[in-house]
Amino acid sequence: MGCEQVGDFKKVFAYDTTLRDGAQTEGVNFSLEDKLRITQKLDEFGVDYIEGGWPGANPKDTLYFKEVKRLPLKRAKVVAFGSTRRPGKRAEEDELVLNLLKAETETITIFGKSWDLHVTEALRTSLDENLRMVEETVAFLKRHGREVVFDAEHFFDGFKENEEYAMKVLEAAVAGGADWLVLCDTNGGALPHEVYDITKKVVERFGRFAGVGIHAHNDSDCAVANSLMAVLAGARQVHGTVNGLGERTGNANLCSVIPNLQLKMGFEVVPAENLKRLKELAQFVAELANMPLPKNMPYVGDSAFTHKAGVHASAVLKNPRTYEHVNPELVGNRRKITVSDMAGRSNLLAKLKEYGIEVEPNSLELRKLVERIKELEKEGYHFEAAEASLELLIKRHFGLVRDYFNFDAYRILIAKRKGDRDPVSEATVRVSLEDFEEHTAALGNGPVNALDRALRKALKEFYPSIADIKLIDYKVRIVNETAGTAAKVRVLIEFTDGRRKWATVGVHENIIEASWRALVDGFVYKLMKDEEENL
Repeated sequence: MGCEQVGDFKKVFAYDTTLRDGAQTEGVNFSLEDKLRITQKLDEFGVDYIEGGWPGANPKDTLYFKEVKRLPLKRAKVVAFGSTRRPGKRAEEDELVLNLLKAETETITIFGKSWDLHVTEALRTSLDENLRMVEETVAFLKRHGREVVFDAEHFFDGFKENEEYAMKVLEAAVAGGADWLVLCDTNGGALPHEVYDITKKVVERFGRFAGVGIHAHNDSDCAVANSLMAVLAGARQVHGTVNGLGERTGNANLCSVIPNLQLKMGFEVVPAENLKRLKELAQFVAELANMPLPKNMPYVGDSAFTHKAGVHASAVLKNPRTYEHVNPELVGNRRKITVSDMAGRSNLLAKLKEYGIEVEPNSLELRKLVERIKELEKEGYHFEAAEASLELLIKRHFGLVRDYFNFDAYRILIAKRKGDRDPVSEATVRVSLEDFEEHTAALGNGPVNALDRALRKALKEFYPSIADIKLIDYKVRIVNETAGTAAKVRVLIEFTDGRRKWATVGVHENIIEASWRALVDGFVYKLMKDEEENL
């Protein structure tokens, strides 16, 4: 296969193992439906191979290969993963190998030991038998018309300790007819210069017979760099996972590998127009994995193109290249200028422009707003993480937010009697809307949940869309720790209505009042956005 040309670009094949290696992440448990949805998303994004799991290893993976046939995939090849035959068995008699054929995939990946230590200590067999296991299993699968990817497990460790034997393992795979030789840094300990040198030797020796690939783990925090260096050395298949999911410290993060290869190194990995869906893909997988996407993740994190310092914001507004290594829109992200006590007028002007508000840079109103924001942040407000509260603050300052309801009172009752397992929380809320007064009460799992329910009851007849709001995160942090139990607390609440997400903040010495402020801002923001959309 080697280096395939596509137009003026060199083609690198993206091999995704989120559903197999990624599923080994501590705390991740993809359902069958999750795996099918991720498969569809990966195909739409444009990866070349999707490793679906190990058929026969568990009922879910076996069922996946049946169900995935029903998906109308347009580009990706679904891959069944497994091992070479076991020592002393014939490939055609080994149930583990036969299960790979039963999956009925066009491509099969098998791993085999390429570190002599593993052959003698883990497999407890001879070095020669291991070579036969590799060659015979590959040959058996090739006779059944499959494209075979051979994962040389622990290749870099094996090469460094016994180069001759590691190369013999690849020779055995080539003799069996393997289409791809994938060099695995299974323990994740190799460094970029080592990966480059070793991959180059493999490509020079075997590149005429099979394509070479890289499968890097991130235990030394070098998985992305190692993948790039392998490609520079001639590898043309890159294994990885979305968001770097994987056992221990994870696998090479395709959300970094792909844009680096495509935007900076001149390779084609996915169709250019699809790269704009990278952040969407990352967020989608994060949601199904139930692992929040780190804000500081390169390319796709919410903070990847965020500018906080005033000097940075001022420069990036004049020319984005001053503080951005790529255009965020190329990967589906966006530039964000945050406003904080570190920021100056440049940041705020950028925000005002984003909200469609035009003001003179030296106006008194702008200076007042800057001072107001800095004053609030000194009190403990944190607008970087609560853009909805910031937008409301700015628009209220310019008289652009109407009163959707007027607050009159709230009351919280928390009671626990002898014999009760849990305390009972009840909230009473009184608000006025136009000429009406709503006085409602609700029970909740806790005081904030009770307040949330009571406020919804009060507003739902006037604003039915309130029912769409869900609270998805609630964080409390002490602002001034030295004050002990009298300290201020900052409450951050994240909301969604199924179409968008937003976060609000409230600060007060009383945690209930801080929560109430963030809660009210969250509801008002939803009503304001609904109204703006209908204008």
